[in-house]
Amino acid sequence: QVQLVESGGGAVQAGESLRLSCVASGSRLRIYNMGWYRQAPGKQRELVATGTLGGSTNVADSVKGRFTISADAAKSTVYLQMNSLKPEDTAVYYCNLVNLWNSRYNYWGQGTQVTVSS
Repeated sequence: QVQLVESGGGAVQAGESLRLSCVASGSRLRIYNMGWYRQAPGKQRELVATGTLGGSTNVADSVKGRFTISADAAKSTVYLQMNSLKPEDTAVYYCNLVNLWNSRYNYWGQGTQVTVSS
């Protein structure tokens, strides 16, 4: 069973940076599509960034040029570097892993809160 534990969230001022981490236990990152999603109060969960080890990454237009997804396979950790944060980035951020060959194996972390004040 894969377990995901996020950390790194917090309260910051607009323009500051945060790096979120997601440690995956129980499997290797190489067999998963990795993703970060977020959900703001009263809104649906939305995709922030996705990618695979050694492959291409994709980020939402709303965060393009500011957020970067990366991973360290040796540490089984997925990162989301968030720069130039804006108040509209305030949300709970979730880490997600989906098995590349069987999407039934789909795992979520518990979420970490990011709050950006102006």
